[in-house]
Amino acid sequence: MRTDSSPGTLPAREHLPAAPAGTPVLDVVIPVYNEEKDLRPCVRRLHEHLDRTFPYPFRITIADNASTDTTPQVAGRLAAEIPEAAVFRLEQKGRGRALRAVWSASDAPVLAYMDVDLSTDLNALLPLVAPLISGHSDLAIGSRLARSSRVVRGPKREFISRAYNLILRGSLQARFSDAQCGFKAIRRDVAQVLLPLVEDTGWFFDTEMLVLAERAGLRIHEVPVDWVDDPDSTVHIVKTATDDLKGVWRIGRALTTGSLPLYRLARPFGDDPRDRDIKGVPTGLARQLVGFCVVGALSTLFYLLLYSGFRVFTGSQAANALALLVSTVANTAANRRLTFGVRGRGGTVRHQAQGLVVFGIGLALTSGSLAALNAASSEPAHSTELAVLIAANLAATVLRFLLFRAWVFPDRREDDPSGATPYGTTTPTGFTHAGTGPTAAPTGFTHAGTTAYRTTPYDTAQFRAAEAADGTVGVPPLERSREWGRETTLHLQPVRPHDTDTRDIR
Repeated sequence: MRTDSSPGTLPAREHLPAAPAGTPVLDVVIPVYNEEKDLRPCVRRLHEHLDRTFPYPFRITIADNASTDTTPQVAGRLAAEIPEAAVFRLEQKGRGRALRAVWSASDAPVLAYMDVDLSTDLNALLPLVAPLISGHSDLAIGSRLARSSRVVRGPKREFISRAYNLILRGSLQARFSDAQCGFKAIRRDVAQVLLPLVEDTGWFFDTEMLVLAERAGLRIHEVPVDWVDDPDSTVHIVKTATDDLKGVWRIGRALTTGSLPLYRLARPFGDDPRDRDIKGVPTGLARQLVGFCVVGALSTLFYLLLYSGFRVFTGSQAANALALLVSTVANTAANRRLTFGVRGRGGTVRHQAQGLVVFGIGLALTSGSLAALNAASSEPAHSTELAVLIAANLAATVLRFLLFRAWVFPDRREDDPSGATPYGTTTPTGFTHAGTGPTAAPTGFTHAGTTAYRTTPYDTAQFRAAEAADGTVGVPPLERSREWGRETTLHLQPVRPHDTDTRDIR
């Protein structure tokens, strides 16, 4: 969570506040499916390590993914023997499903998970969660691909892991180095907003969570790990790889269409360029110019191709008008998304209408140029027409950028009532949580042989009124969040960077 800082500095994330007595700071989840042989030594070893080295209260939660062997009995005995151990039973398989269920129900401010084989050396656990406790980062991952990592595994697993991460970098522009290492942590306040956006319930859960977090500007801390491959791993490599590629396609399509409501995470957790709106420091004019020039060059090429095609069937004035109209609609959409960072569908019609006004100015310039050319020469060469149009378009381009920046996509400091969410311009500048809905744990924590259900603190009158307004009364929050872009879990309230209210907005 962020707090506002003094003028001239960036807003800072907040160190975790002191937890009430008896509340664990860290909840380590171990997802298991038919692990009757490895579960006991894993939990014993993890508990001994945490008890010896971890300076805060902790909990170890065994997330049983519908095991059919004696894993539930082994887990129950461990919970009875170890005060810090708990069991969470699910009747459906899926590592992502287990992590979502346990993390959503946990009361610990830092949530982590690791694989039952403990392939990752436990000495990396404290460096993994320390940046989350201090407020420096929002998520943390163990990386087997960092330069200083020490990894022992066969060439087949090495090739698959590196190939998968190359696919993520090439297709989703991921910057984190290792998506598949079963050694990750997240702050609970971030998880409450991020997890409802994650759709996968299996092995792709980690990747999807990291991609969405990174795209929203959350800070991901990477820890080099020592890792030894488990030769008895039960992971089906081919099926897992196929499911992961399907997930990459689904997320890539959603990011391309702008259907993911990532603005929910932009503040107070993620990075927002308005955090850098510090007096005396230049803003993003240079970046916008570069983006506008790239879009403009492609639009001009597109326009000339259209003009040449239309010119075969009609006169120069009609061909120019049609080509300019089509290319202007495409140009406005591209600049909206790429140059000025407007995300979501809100305000699209208004922006296109304003773009058509700009189109009218460009049409007047280019048509006037063609008219002047035709007046000077009764049958000008096609190459001459193109040269005149290029010159006129250059003049129109300069004017178009100025109008786009000052009128169509202005750098507003207030929320845009149209609902558009430009990244760095009209994205809501602060979150006030009215809640994530009345959520009860789908199963429950079994601790020392007892079962307890955790009720949510977010069942507020304000949230129930919002449910009544959008017709989602009685619908579980995770189901409500399945529809991309629906705002059913948050109410937003503007907080500008110069505000000095340092109260915790959670």
